[in-house]
Amino acid sequence: MNPSTTVQNMLANKRIVVPAYQRAYSWETPNPTSTRTTQTDVFLSDLEDYRTSSARSPYYFGHFLFEEKDGKYQVIDGQQRLTTLTLFLSALFKCLKALRPLSETEQACYADVIRTPHVIRFNTVDYDNRVFIDYVIDQVKVDHGGLSTSSSLRIVNAFDYFNDQLKHKPEAYLCRMLDIVCQAACTTHRVQDEAEAIQMFIFQNNRGKRPSNLEVVKAQFMYAVHLRGQDDDHKEMLISEIKDRFEQIYKSIASIDYRIKEDDVLLYTLRVQFNSLWESDSLDKIDKLLGQDDSLVFIREFTQALAASFLHLCNFFVAHEKKHFAIHSLVMLGGIGIVLPFIIKAYNFKLPMPEIESLCEAFEGLIVRHRLIGTRADITSRISHVYERFTAQNPQIEPILTRINQLKIAEDPWTAYWNNENLRVALNREIHHSTAKHLLWKYENHLNSGGQQGYNPRRYDAIEKPELEHIAPTTEPKTKPHGYGKYDDTFVSEYLNCLGNYLLLSKPHNCSVGNIAFSKKLLSYTYLTQQREIAELCGDKPLWGKRAIDRRHERIVDVLMEQL
Repeated sequence: MNPSTTVQNMLANKRIVVPAYQRAYSWETPNPTSTRTTQTDVFLSDLEDYRTSSARSPYYFGHFLFEEKDGKYQVIDGQQRLTTLTLFLSALFKCLKALRPLSETEQACYADVIRTPHVIRFNTVDYDNRVFIDYVIDQVKVDHGGLSTSSSLRIVNAFDYFNDQLKHKPEAYLCRMLDIVCQAACTTHRVQDEAEAIQMFIFQNNRGKRPSNLEVVKAQFMYAVHLRGQDDDHKEMLISEIKDRFEQIYKSIASIDYRIKEDDVLLYTLRVQFNSLWESDSLDKIDKLLGQDDSLVFIREFTQALAASFLHLCNFFVAHEKKHFAIHSLVMLGGIGIVLPFIIKAYNFKLPMPEIESLCEAFEGLIVRHRLIGTRADITSRISHVYERFTAQNPQIEPILTRINQLKIAEDPWTAYWNNENLRVALNREIHHSTAKHLLWKYENHLNSGGQQGYNPRRYDAIEKPELEHIAPTTEPKTKPHGYGKYDDTFVSEYLNCLGNYLLLSKPHNCSVGNIAFSKKLLSYTYLTQQREIAELCGDKPLWGKRAIDRRHERIVDVLMEQL
């Protein structure tokens, strides 16, 4: 592999693969509902800028690091660019073939950069490679079903994005883009062995765009095995085990993507492993542990624990969230990081689901109180002792539940921050909309239950795009009479932004009512029980003023005081 070459020559007659210690494909594609610039968007934009420029020098694709092993070139640095490059070229060839057969020169180029009948030039990580080949290279898969990792979803999304951007372009445009990319300049460097490759990976990525902490830890573990393994057989066994564990981890990540960050799970696993909620710097802690004599023992135990944590949280956020309402309610609340080490322990100890649900209910109330009251007091220091006593030898949740209940009624200055008195005060203030929506959803289920046992509550995601409506609009309607009472200083400052004037609506419903008269709004309040309750509170006269808001506010607060 020549140090200075072109993209086509770099790929030609090679088999390039992404090794197991590399991070999965992480580049995002543009979202039609967002203006945020993504990496694939920049990739295409840079090519377009070059195409329309008068530059005479070739386009430059950057530097790539490889390790040659068993007739293959493993990518150390540059795999995100190489993956994207292959996605783009595959989409480009697809669009060109839709216009006409490839010329002999183009066929040769395709064989150099994509595949021959028997050799695929670039392969991604093992757990994504089947999807990569079927969807991108061979294009025999045309749907998004069966994607087992979030990175495989990014792969198919990026291919679709490039295909959508190129499919309406004229032949001349596609040919010019093909020439720009294949003749683009790049530089390469080849390392000597896997140990140096892993070391270079860590070195490169700590000085460029950093991978996740989880990916760094994976590389560090494999490098430590190469340094400290007893012999080749011992090293191979441990490396194989690490790869297997991380394959399990990536499959779990796919299911919980966007629910929780992978680096947070790494931190929570450390908190479980060392039975302390005070662990805060994953990389620093692991660096120190890798410097000890028994580091290989730690690596095996921790990778096993890490895989278990991801699997447990996959079950918690996906399978069990769908079946158990208390879990669903906690997950919908969000911002539940303080709970998850407890949850991982509960799954490790194989506690029955009713006990896990009890933990979720108790912590949901505490988190909501903390969010509403807005204190800077630290919860961790008030519950760390019950966490440390929650062990495999003593897997009892009662001390945890007791401690949380104590915090709700405490009067001493150190623990009284989240007590009932402060909660009631907070409920009578203006509440952040995201929290208010959660509270009104709980109120909705209270109204629907009618005090009945065994009632099947409504899931939050059963409401189409829930939004918060001000029944009396924040801006007084110009048309009068509007039915909202007098917009005096007290009404504006104390009534408009309180729970009594907030209503849970679906987004389409909220958009349809707007700043209209109350009598018209009232006719549309038919879907949720709390909407229909508004008519009852008004009585015979459709007036939504201070008295009606007070009555509804008191009802909601009384219910929430019992539930939280």
